[in-house]
Amino acid sequence: MNPDVAFAIWSGERARRVESVLDEMLAPAGDSAQRLHEAMRYAVLGGGKRVRALLAYAGGELAAADPDVVDGAAAAVELIHAYSLVHDDLPCMDNDVLRRGKPTCHVAYSEPIALLAGDALQSLAFEALASRPMRDPSSQFALLARAAGARGMAGGQMIDLAAAGAQLELAELERMHRLKTGALIWAAVRLGAACGRPLTAGENEALDRYASAIGLGFQVVDDVLDVEGTAQSLGKTAGKDAVQRKSTYVSLSGLAAAKERIEALRAEARAALVAFGPVARRLLEITDWIAARRH
Repeated sequence: MNPDVAFAIWSGERARRVESVLDEMLAPAGDSAQRLHEAMRYAVLGGGKRVRALLAYAGGELAAADPDVVDGAAAAVELIHAYSLVHDDLPCMDNDVLRRGKPTCHVAYSEPIALLAGDALQSLAFEALASRPMRDPSSQFALLARAAGARGMAGGQMIDLAAAGAQLELAELERMHRLKTGALIWAAVRLGAACGRPLTAGENEALDRYASAIGLGFQVVDDVLDVEGTAQSLGKTAGKDAVQRKSTYVSLSGLAAAKERIEALRAEARAALVAFGPVARRLLEITDWIAARRH
């Protein structure tokens, strides 16, 4: 079978799988919080590329994990991601009105409900992680918490807010991206792998190098797409980085250099997986897919 077709089938199956897990976890309670449950489902279901879930499943395959166990990790990283998008879109943050091709959560449900929905999705992520048997629960909970907190995603967002109207140095921009975007992508890979066999010290180091490279690469691609994409292709507002005068790889180094950085990070990620052999197939495929994506 054509490798591209095989990956499309695998990724489609895994995306539907995590969608089903999320749908079950987000079942409305039918109580006074009904509107909140609706907003949570609106923010999570029926949209998105499920990149983080795919990375969790691929990390699980690398460590020979049971997909039924990886389901919890895959759902957890998607819930954290969805919560972050709901809060990032709020007027006090990016004040965006379009996400995944539809009105943002606060536009559809009001700011107070969107704020609560994000809070509840973050809590539900840890419930999802606990819903499957884990080899080392305390380590996995700590890993997810760190990726989402001040030393990860929230810390990266703080750097972004503090830099409003200013121009970051390239090193500081990279640090922001590694925290704001890269930390949760790193966590997705590591949580998926943690569902399987224990890795050696060398394997852990190689997987960290992979996850770090692909996490940063994902954001550099986003910076390029903000320039080259459209609202229709991206499902969100295009060109807003330039309008808000945000520092990006494109604004600091130019479009051609940003694309060269993507290719360098792709090569770095692929090199980190060489020692794993064929079991790293899905992670390799995701690497190429991320580097080549157009939306």
